[in-house]
Amino acid sequence: MTYTEASMDALRQAGDELADATVATLFERGEVGKFNTLMRYMSTAGAPLPDGLPDVAREYLKATCVPPAWVDWAEMEKARLFFIDNNVHISTALSFASMPACYVVPHVARLLSATHGLKYPSKRMAETGQFTVYLMQPDAFEAGSRFIPAAQKVRLLHASIRHHLKRENRWDTETLGIPICQEDMIGGQMFFSLLVLDSLHRLGIHMSAEGADAYFYAWRVVGAILGVDQDTVPKTLEEARQFLDLYMIRHMAPSEEGTHLTRQLIDLYEEVVPGTFFDPIVSALIRHLIGDTCADWLQVPRTPWDTAVKAVPHLLRVLETIEDRSPLGAWALDRLGHLTTILELSSLTRGRVMHYAIPEQLKKNYGVTGAAPRTRRWTPPAPSIT
Repeated sequence: MTYTEASMDALRQAGDELADATVATLFERGEVGKFNTLMRYMSTAGAPLPDGLPDVAREYLKATCVPPAWVDWAEMEKARLFFIDNNVHISTALSFASMPACYVVPHVARLLSATHGLKYPSKRMAETGQFTVYLMQPDAFEAGSRFIPAAQKVRLLHASIRHHLKRENRWDTETLGIPICQEDMIGGQMFFSLLVLDSLHRLGIHMSAEGADAYFYAWRVVGAILGVDQDTVPKTLEEARQFLDLYMIRHMAPSEEGTHLTRQLIDLYEEVVPGTFFDPIVSALIRHLIGDTCADWLQVPRTPWDTAVKAVPHLLRVLETIEDRSPLGAWALDRLGHLTTILELSSLTRGRVMHYAIPEQLKKNYGVTGAAPRTRRWTPPAPSIT
């Protein structure tokens, strides 16, 4: 598929019909509070729907409780193994590349500022991390998993934000289109898929083409479950490159909200990093992964670590050598990666399970295994705009 200014403009006028209609009906009937109370106790797939659930919500949950029929489960298993092999690197990319990329799109930064309590900056990172961990579990789409219910709630959360911003006249729809429109939903999917792969490549991580394709495919499945229009979403990494390049050129710019969110992100991870000596590495990693132009727009401070962080690929190559030559070393590094991811998530959530509820109002401040041949290394698609 070829993306143009006109086709992107059209995507700005499209939301998520099913979720939007469900949320509108819940508000019309005054059933949002009841829905949130009942859904708080529904966190696993296959569990009986609670008695007293509003009919429109029951219909929505039944319609969205299974993944798309076209899912290739062998490809999803490759994606899961890829995640296991690279979980620390993926978490790093999500935190220090994907999130700052969201902040460098002014209307997205403004929306995040309006819909997430600014006093609790760990909330969105915790939700993103927990959502990704749920996705990459072996039973993510089976009875008893937490991924499908989380995705169903996130989709309604997005619809509720659209509902509030339009109803309260707090969004310039004439200029910006619908809040959390299809263009932004696809853009977010690209930030969490292609941009993560780009970041791993920049860090010097050796990935197979099969693993990269599988990881991208997994996020295509996620996008479908979250209401992304499958007729317009990129199907290949090359199409993804074209979309992301055009999306960023259309929208990226400095903003006060983006700067504020970035400062909060840096402060948050400096608290997670033990001690203070290594604190500057947070800013250095962000600058390394998103580049100087975007980092300057977000006012990411320059530090003495900006040069040192460029040595990270060399360190990772040493670790990969250990992993390739020693099954025990590979097991130990995978376990270390798993524990590091869980520790980071635990620090962000303070040990709590994050709940995705429909806000009744918006506050103004509010896979491939490690044994895959390293010689078959993934190369990012070339830029589509020069």
